[in-house]
Amino acid sequence: MIILVATLINVILYIPYYFYQCLLSALATVSVGDIYTVQNDDDIILEKQQQMKAMKQKWFYMPPVLKELTSSFLFPTEIIAILKLKFGGYVKTSKNSLDQLAHTLNDLDFCYATLNKVSRSFALVIQQLPQPLKDSVCIFYLVLRGLDSVEDDMTYPQDKKIFLLHTFYSNLLIDNWSIKDVGDTEDYRILLDNFGKVINVFKLLDKNDQSIISNITLQMGTGMAEYVGKIDSIETLTSYNLYCHYVAGLVGHGLSALFVNSGLEDTDLCVHKHLSNSMGLFLQKTNIIRDYLEDLKAGRTWWPKEIWQNYAAYLDEFAKTPNCEKSLECLNHMVLDSFNHVPDVINYLSRLKHRKVLEFCAIPQVMAMATLVELYNNPSVFTSVVKIRKGLTCKLMLNCSTLNEVLHWIYFFITKIEQKIPKQPSVNAHRMQEVVDQVKNLCDVNSKI
Repeated sequence: MIILVATLINVILYIPYYFYQCLLSALATVSVGDIYTVQNDDDIILEKQQQMKAMKQKWFYMPPVLKELTSSFLFPTEIIAILKLKFGGYVKTSKNSLDQLAHTLNDLDFCYATLNKVSRSFALVIQQLPQPLKDSVCIFYLVLRGLDSVEDDMTYPQDKKIFLLHTFYSNLLIDNWSIKDVGDTEDYRILLDNFGKVINVFKLLDKNDQSIISNITLQMGTGMAEYVGKIDSIETLTSYNLYCHYVAGLVGHGLSALFVNSGLEDTDLCVHKHLSNSMGLFLQKTNIIRDYLEDLKAGRTWWPKEIWQNYAAYLDEFAKTPNCEKSLECLNHMVLDSFNHVPDVINYLSRLKHRKVLEFCAIPQVMAMATLVELYNNPSVFTSVVKIRKGLTCKLMLNCSTLNEVLHWIYFFITKIEQKIPKQPSVNAHRMQEVVDQVKNLCDVNSKI
């Protein structure tokens, strides 16, 4: 019945679009006589091939929203979630380029337009926060994304990069400060080129929030600078955890401080810094595992040698032998290391009082768990970028409003991991089962009936 309903929904959505494309094709068809004005026979054949290719692209092209719906073909509730987020007015993204928006929007609107352009998932959860916390978190995010983009720009000279990472926080006090042609993507280059707009909004924030953002930016920039130029793999787990602390754990510290300063959360949230650190590390480690191939091609290797040297002589061997038992064992070891942070994640989330703060914190964590389910024991990690379905992402965004809902998802995904644990006995498999049992128990204990 579910499959039948899903089929009907997809057919109803696709057929009108298909006929619409047919109509456009009929109106735009090039006449045969025009083709044969070409003198050379080879040119005629090439022209025909190009026309056929263009016709196929026009007739069978699927816009992103239809691709997302198709990937959730067997999951009707995901289709509903996609449509709800797409047309429910949750996040409004302008069709204009960020460069155009920089010249037409006021400072605050530009900040939110940038947020919507560079991270739609975070844009949604940030914009559901109450004021004035929402503006503080938005600026915090943009400041750290700008800093992170400096680190990720592999074309920027190392000496200048190290200096900018160390001094980035101080630029928040300089009116209209900006820097051109720096950043790892076009949108981030535009952000940094118009960073004066971010600074203007930053200076309107609560003074304590300004201090929190500036202090975290200082610590993060200093930590990032320590790893500039280290193209070889991080050697030890200690170094790996420290790097993740600098780029993500500190974000958890800063967010906790912003929550407390807003008055929405209790002061003890800042006391247990290891919990907020784990919140960041869990997300960062998930990204590092997922981005194995992309980072390898870019000359960045964040997988710790202390782990992968147990399975290969060189890190790129996994890409050459993705289905090898050793490759999958290493991958599962990395996932296991990430899952060790889940108990702290549950502990942190269970301390949150405000519903919107809980949503903001929980959604990325649950999405990371869903991603790790896809990554675990999956050789495709070494040959492509593995992601969760867009429909599942949308469904999670709409169904993490209470601690019970969040714990339900955590329990659901940890059970999925349990089902994927290799049957062949190994140290990693045994340790993963222990983590699974611990997480399940914590979900049961913290559930509110």
